[in-house]
Amino acid sequence: MLNGALNCLLSLKRGHKRLLQLAADAGLLLLSYVCAAALGGGAGAITLPAFWAAAAIFVPVSLLIFVRLGFYRAVARYLSVQLLMTIFAGVIASTAVLICAVNLMRVPLPWSAAPIYLLIAMCVLGGLRMALREMLQRHASEGRKPVLIYGAGRAGRQLLSSLREHADFAAVAFADDAADLHDSEVGGIRIHDPSRLARLVQIHGVKLVLLAVPSASRSERRAIIERLEKLPVRVQTIPGMTAILSGKARLADLHDVAIEDLLGRDPVPPMEPLMRGNTAGKVVMVTGAGGSIGSELCRQILLQGPRILILWELSELALYTLNNELSDAITAHGLDVELVPLMGSVQNPRRLSAALKRFGVQTIYHAAAYKHVPLVEQNVVEGLRNNVFGTEAVANSAIASGVESVILISSDKAVRPTNMMGASKRLAELVCQAAARRQSSTIFSMVRFGNVLGSSGSVIPRFRQQVEQGGPITVTHPEITRYFMTIPEAAQLVIQAGAMATGGDVFLLDMGEPLKIVDLADRIVRLSGLTPYRMSPAPHPFTGQPCTNLASSEGDIEICFTGLRPGEKLFEELLIGANASQTQHPRIMTASETYLGPDRLDQLLDALLAACQRQDIATLRRIIASAPVGYTPLGPTADLLGGDEDALPLAATG
Repeated sequence: MLNGALNCLLSLKRGHKRLLQLAADAGLLLLSYVCAAALGGGAGAITLPAFWAAAAIFVPVSLLIFVRLGFYRAVARYLSVQLLMTIFAGVIASTAVLICAVNLMRVPLPWSAAPIYLLIAMCVLGGLRMALREMLQRHASEGRKPVLIYGAGRAGRQLLSSLREHADFAAVAFADDAADLHDSEVGGIRIHDPSRLARLVQIHGVKLVLLAVPSASRSERRAIIERLEKLPVRVQTIPGMTAILSGKARLADLHDVAIEDLLGRDPVPPMEPLMRGNTAGKVVMVTGAGGSIGSELCRQILLQGPRILILWELSELALYTLNNELSDAITAHGLDVELVPLMGSVQNPRRLSAALKRFGVQTIYHAAAYKHVPLVEQNVVEGLRNNVFGTEAVANSAIASGVESVILISSDKAVRPTNMMGASKRLAELVCQAAARRQSSTIFSMVRFGNVLGSSGSVIPRFRQQVEQGGPITVTHPEITRYFMTIPEAAQLVIQAGAMATGGDVFLLDMGEPLKIVDLADRIVRLSGLTPYRMSPAPHPFTGQPCTNLASSEGDIEICFTGLRPGEKLFEELLIGANASQTQHPRIMTASETYLGPDRLDQLLDALLAACQRQDIATLRRIIASAPVGYTPLGPTADLLGGDEDALPLAATG
């Protein structure tokens, strides 16, 4: 019945609602007047004509004051403290009008009737509105999904206001780590200690928790996420306050927890002298500019103010997209940088040399590479041509053109490689080390690091997609681990490492602790409000041994193990030897690695090139296995054009 009355009220036109409010307020003022007279000791005056004549004066005048003060402009369901203050001011004015009317009509009322009237009128006028707001909010919440907001600060309050205009969600509680906020209220919603989360979720049937802590550090966000992932709720977050206040994002732009929050490591602020050392005011080229690392390098370099930034990219679409993005950034930031989008392959030394000489390139960040392990295993010749001979072309062209500095983006897979991708990156390192020893005018360095979160081919976007499709999530092995770093942090560290190079340096980035991929999959499922479960996988494709440490149970999303892919290792490493030393940057180390002399390297590359030209996969693998790169394959060739080959020693899988 109450719902029917509220629906009828809400269906009225705005003008009719205001007339109804005026009539209600008139009745409430009259009721307050009568009650004040009775309670103040002037009950006998109620029967006098003068009493009602005074009412006929002060009630219309009071309503006119209320209209002028804006009583009826506010929507009842969104009443604020400011409106309550306006009501208080209006009631004081009404009391003053009442006193004048009573004196004018000579109504025999005691002086105490005025303050009693003020208190009663304030209570009934404000109380009715607050009660109506509560009923309307409860009515609007019916059928909407209950939501808990983590964070009761400025962002949390704004998120609450935004949610009240949303047809699908209703905020039922706040949680916040600040003890001084506990058990207080924001907009009628209570703030709770996070220790009550499990109970709140159970009581209110919460299935979605919204993080409203945009100013929290990454480690603080990780601690919050670890607390929430134990609950059967989906966790989403809002954009940062900077993006909201600048107009680039809205509070309603909710999205899943950022990949960086799963990593949970606070980045070290970049050292500006190192960031600008090879970039500010210089002509910089980034090869593979359209890739995950290459494009972020371009974004970071652009902010350092290079004179010219050359985007070297084989993919037309990637080059077009990046060039548009950076052009917009130049306009937005008012930068004086010339962008040069060049399509080309690093395997084309003539075009490379022409570009380096035409623009007078001073710094090259060589990020162009084929990096996906299974694809390079299936396309060995092209992988070697691009990663090894492309690097050789860049190195030779840089020396001939007088480039000051070349920084190779390498990989942790170059350490004791079990796949062609890793072997090709180690060979690329040897190419740069030999080039550094051939001459002294161009400084060569290599920066080695592991996986970057969210890059093309990264497991996390794939896991999210598999969750959205209802599963299963596919993981190659329950024990497989990888190092992870965010793309922006990796790019910043690469730029800073290159500025410290003296020639032939191998830099290692501190990747933090390695993560088990299956744990990452578990967390993504749980943060989606679902329960993962695991099935026993097939035996390992190379060892024949069953995978261990599995928990089989029922749940929402299955995590199934598919077996290691060709060339895939269980564990990755960053260091070949044991002689890493610290640099001036806390997250950049340097190592002295073994290298080949220029003459011996030339012989090796000549033999590899001849085998590539013959498409002789077996010979390629034997040459690389005999070279000092530590290559030990995990199994037979997976090359799609491969043929017969001699057996090679197999590596242990861990």
